[in-house]
Amino acid sequence: MRLETPDKIRTLQRKLYCKAKAEPAFRFYVLYDKICREDVLRHAYALARANAGSSGVDGMTFVQIEAEGVEKWLADLRTELVSKTYRPQPVRRVMIPKPGGGERPLGIPTIRDRVVQTAAKLVLEPIFEADFEDSAYGYRPRRSGIDAIKEVHRLVCRGYTDVVDADLSKYFDTIPHSDLLRSVARRVIDRKVLWLIKLWLKAPIEGRDRDGKRRMTGGKRATRGTPQGGVASPLLSVIYMNRFLKYWRLTGRGEAFRAHVISYADDFVILSRGHADGALAWARSVMAKLGLTLNEAKTSVKDARTERFDFLGYSFGPHRFRKDGHWYLGASPSKKSVQRIKTKIGDLLVNGNKEPWPVVCIRLNRLLGGWCAYFGYGTRLPAYRAVDNHVYDRVRAFLCKRHKVQGRGTQRFSDEQVFGGLGVLRLRSVHIGPPPCASR
Repeated sequence: MRLETPDKIRTLQRKLYCKAKAEPAFRFYVLYDKICREDVLRHAYALARANAGSSGVDGMTFVQIEAEGVEKWLADLRTELVSKTYRPQPVRRVMIPKPGGGERPLGIPTIRDRVVQTAAKLVLEPIFEADFEDSAYGYRPRRSGIDAIKEVHRLVCRGYTDVVDADLSKYFDTIPHSDLLRSVARRVIDRKVLWLIKLWLKAPIEGRDRDGKRRMTGGKRATRGTPQGGVASPLLSVIYMNRFLKYWRLTGRGEAFRAHVISYADDFVILSRGHADGALAWARSVMAKLGLTLNEAKTSVKDARTERFDFLGYSFGPHRFRKDGHWYLGASPSKKSVQRIKTKIGDLLVNGNKEPWPVVCIRLNRLLGGWCAYFGYGTRLPAYRAVDNHVYDRVRAFLCKRHKVQGRGTQRFSDEQVFGGLGVLRLRSVHIGPPPCASR
């Protein structure tokens, strides 16, 4: 659910953005009082409520807060902020599976801390948005991963086919605190705001060891990292990554390497005309100066005219028209992305799922619709066809097991029945226009 920003807050954000845009060297010195404003905190709570999410280490839920009274809860929180007695609670760490295998740590602040971080983001984001490079697409208002994907495809079609497919190693966990705070202080010198950000960076992280025992890490001694999962972390990560993008522009690397860089959070690609090796060496050197490292196992140089590369779930490079067999430079859902949705479908349609079919169907269609909404660009029919075939096989097997149907069940649960009477979404029924392409 998307919430409309109240007019007073929108006016504040517009003034901050215009001031920052008009005066690139201006440093904002009075912002903390705006974070503490009643209307800002109230809207921050509404945004946090709309995003839902799990409870933090204190176990507090939105239902409990609303039962006790939201206004009183916000008033108490504001009193803590104004009196500067506010202290963030530890961040609850959970491990979530990564698409390529392994696990990624996710930090979950308490609702109280999420609301304060959201309030700070409402005030700080317009200031830094005025400074961000055009090549940065991640975690920015009115920008999305699809915008980055379209730009990458456009550049590949224009001949920028020598590609540095880069990946930063544990980016969120390795951002140096001191350098990050200096990056923030280039625009914000309000000591109370800097104190607030430092509190979040130094918040202890509560995890569990293999025996399930509580284990605390981080805290005041921590010098790196901003928990992935916190409301403020995405903005802070873009602020720090912007140093790399800005240095690229100021040193004229685009002209020197005949290249463009496209960034989305910790993922970025450099698209050049014949200078990918030099661009990679330069990027590796600059990242080292920033205290970051490239994941060498996932970073490579490729020729997009002869081999594909993946970025943000899409695969770019040579594609073949099925009708006449000629090649073109296209963009399509990657094999990994197709496999991930197949895995999620299989996890939903397991034999142990005893939910009524209408409930299962709603959840399945929501899953398919969300995937289709993101993977709706470029050459997607082959991927849609593969997902549709998998959905049909899994639904048929699921219903055969539930209704004890002998054999494969193709007569009772035909293609027309599954995607018709039973109401399952067929991706191929989604409108498919002509894919954008460039002949080789």
